[in-house]
Amino acid sequence: MQAIGCASEIENNVQHFRSFIDAQLLEISQNGRAFTVNSHDCSTHSHWRLTGENHLVQLESSTDVEASHEGRHSLAVIDAVFACNPGIGHVHFSGSPRHVEHLLHTGVAVPQGDHGAVVAREAFWQSPRIWHSTNPAPYPTRYVNAQGTRHPLRRPKTSGVLYQRHVPWLNKTLSFRTLDPKDDLPLFHKWMNDPRVAHFWQEEGDLEQHKTYIQTLQGMPHQQSVVGCFDDVPFGYFETYWAKEDRIAPFCNPGDHDRGWHALVGEPTYRGRAYLSAWLPSLAHYLFLDDCRTERVVVEPRVDNLKMIGNLSKCGYALLKEFSFPHKRAALCVISRERFFEESLWIPKAN
Repeated sequence: MQAIGCASEIENNVQHFRSFIDAQLLEISQNGRAFTVNSHDCSTHSHWRLTGENHLVQLESSTDVEASHEGRHSLAVIDAVFACNPGIGHVHFSGSPRHVEHLLHTGVAVPQGDHGAVVAREAFWQSPRIWHSTNPAPYPTRYVNAQGTRHPLRRPKTSGVLYQRHVPWLNKTLSFRTLDPKDDLPLFHKWMNDPRVAHFWQEEGDLEQHKTYIQTLQGMPHQQSVVGCFDDVPFGYFETYWAKEDRIAPFCNPGDHDRGWHALVGEPTYRGRAYLSAWLPSLAHYLFLDDCRTERVVVEPRVDNLKMIGNLSKCGYALLKEFSFPHKRAALCVISRERFFEESLWIPKAN
């Protein structure tokens, strides 16, 4: 499905999209301005129609669906409309009272008139149940002291798929899952010994060394080892962390729930703008969804990694300063929750 500018530009050809509501796959087909939502096993379906143009776009339901499914169908069709139509920032939603009530209770919409609601894209994209596989509730705030740092106690690490998103311009599903210390070790070993990766990570070595590296990270409560996949094919490795307990803390004045990440793309096939414009903003999206209290995401690439710094800038990260780690001269790049969602940085710009 191609990204398009506004509803008036939708052509009359059938296109397909996948949405993952509560980690359950729903398939959406679009024919012009008509949408059909099907459960993966085709046991339930609903029909929708888009009318109007630009800021007056309206989404109407033309069929009813079982109460147990209607909430997911509503979210799935709105997901498809926003993801595939970058020019649409708000949708005037008209459905059954139960559909409307569901949207209002999830916080992605505000009432309009007697039987409708307005869904704002920046609110909709902050709903974790649509992309975050575990749909986490905020962990209770209990402060602890560890290694001289006072920080909130973090929830136990989860395993399996963490995040899923259908990428329209690739027609592929991007997912982030936790690294398996045994099954992923050979791939991790190969990637770390790739000269292009080793130049920046400086972690080349033998299999035993990389096994120890992974085990060490597994024992760090503030870090998570993640594998990125397109259609379940691994393409890269990521480390996400809570900034307050990380070595970056003295350089960025982190809030209690600020996050950060490191990244490498190990498979050459998945390097390039089309793929990067999918995974790089999605990683920030995942971290903002993982805890609704996260206000900033920080990254600290090497200052000579000009390509990454440029890519971060294109995705909305601000370069705040340079600073010195013991092992590298780094650039501090930061993106705020407000900017990420209000400027729709989840989808790539035309330039």
